[in-house]
Amino acid sequence: MRPSTGSKVLWSELLPHEFRNRMKYNPTVYLPLGLCEPHGQVSAFGLDTIKAEWLCEQAALRVGGIVAPSMGYHIHETGYHARWLEEEIGDNNPHMTGIPPAVMLQLFLYQLRAFVNAGFRTIIVISGHSGGNQVDIRRAADLFMRHIPVHVWVRSDPELVEGLYEGDHAGKYELSQQMYLRPDLVDMRARSYENEPDSGGRLALGLDADEASPELGKLIMEACLDRLCVEADRMKRMYANEEIPPINYGLIQIIWSELLRTADEWVTAQPWPSQEEVSPQSRWKPYERYSPNGTGAEYRF
Repeated sequence: MRPSTGSKVLWSELLPHEFRNRMKYNPTVYLPLGLCEPHGQVSAFGLDTIKAEWLCEQAALRVGGIVAPSMGYHIHETGYHARWLEEEIGDNNPHMTGIPPAVMLQLFLYQLRAFVNAGFRTIIVISGHSGGNQVDIRRAADLFMRHIPVHVWVRSDPELVEGLYEGDHAGKYELSQQMYLRPDLVDMRARSYENEPDSGGRLALGLDADEASPELGKLIMEACLDRLCVEADRMKRMYANEEIPPINYGLIQIIWSELLRTADEWVTAQPWPSQEEVSPQSRWKPYERYSPNGTGAEYRF
C-alpha cells in the first residue's frame, strides 16, 4: 500500500515520519535551480526559479519523491553571458543573483553529498536557467557518479520539450510559462517603463514577447512535466537499494579537484566562438574569460 503524506512534498515542510514514508516509496529527490534576473519590465525577476519549482513539485506529487530546497542562485556574468548582458542589459544594474561557475559547481557537489547522506538514491535536477549552464552542471554530476553509485539526471526546462517548443529569454516561450504559472507576476502594461530614465530599457525582453499567452504556457509546462515524469518513473524503477557509507568532505574535495582540472572546458568559462568581443569599457568585460584561479575582475568605483 502506498504510504500517504497528503500533498506535502517539500523537504522543508515534511515531518520526520512523513519524510521516511515518502523515502520508502520513492528515494528520489528533486532539486529546482533558478535565478533572479531581468525578464523585461513586464515580469518578476524569479521566473527561472518559479518554473523549476513547479515542475519538481508536480513531478513529486505524480511520481513520488521529495523536493529539496530551491537553489535560487546560478551562473551568470561569465563566459558567453558577458556579451549577452552587454547587448541586453548594457551597463544597467540587472539586479540578479548570479554567482561564479566555481562557486556554483563546488556547492552543487556538496548538495549532491547532502542528498546521498540523507538516503536518496536518485537525484533529479531541473534548471529554469539555461543556455549552456546545465552542461557544466552535468559535468559535475558525471564526476560525482563515477565515485558514488547513485543516479543524477540534470536538465533545463527547454531540454524537456526539445523538438516541441523552442526556449527563449523573456519571449513567447518564457513569458507564456509565467502567465500560466503566476499570472499575478506578469504585467504587460509595465512596458511603459522602458522609456523612463534609469529604468534599464527593455531589460532583455524578447522580441516576440507580445505573442505570449497563458494557453501556450499551459501546453509548454504540461509537456515539460510529462517528459520529466517519464524520466522520474524510469529512475524510480532502476535504482539500486544498496548501502552507501556516509560521504565525508574529503571525497567531495577529491571530486572537486578533478572537476577543477577541466575548468578550461567549462561552457560557462568562455564566450561562444560566434560571439563578438565584449567592449573594453563594458562592466561585463572582466568576466568574459573566467578562470577559477583568477580574480575575475578589477574593482571599479
